[in-house]
Amino acid sequence: MLDTMVPKKVFLTKGVGVHKDKLASFELALRSAGIEGCNLVYVSSIFPPECKIISKDEGLKYLKPGQITFCVMARSETSEPNRLVSSAIGLAIPSEKNGYGYLSEHHAYGEKGEIAGEYAEDLAATMLATTLGISFDPNQAWEEREQIYKTSGNIFKTTNISQSAEGDKNGLWTTTIATAVFILE
Repeated sequence: MLDTMVPKKVFLTKGVGVHKDKLASFELALRSAGIEGCNLVYVSSIFPPECKIISKDEGLKYLKPGQITFCVMARSETSEPNRLVSSAIGLAIPSEKNGYGYLSEHHAYGEKGEIAGEYAEDLAATMLATTLGISFDPNQAWEEREQIYKTSGNIFKTTNISQSAEGDKNGLWTTTIATAVFILE
């Protein structure tokens, strides 16, 4: 039974919602991401061994309305006009097939999606690197550390997904989400 609780697949998705009500703005972001029909359960940031990354379109086919769905989610929101908000998920996968990786979530104000995504990816890779005992200088730029991580032969892949948006000019709630959605099968 416990083995069935280890996700076999994961997909990344993102969304943005704008509404006068904070909760409705979040709901619209979930709709934008395609996961509004699920009962979402937030989990911490371990990427399971042998978990396969699939496309959003393929992943959505596994979801049913009302289903309990485990995910790692980053969420940011504002009702301040023109305030930039972003949400990002970073992912780092080890080369070792039976090893686990890391997902990280990052929620930011005043950061474009690309910057937030790079930060989240860096964070996930750094957590994995420290677990694997890879030596690096934490003060080096992400691009330099990324090369160290990947040339070590211990980290197979890093990636991210991010969503940013400016707060609605009329003060409506604006919510961004980035999510890694697990499929148990």
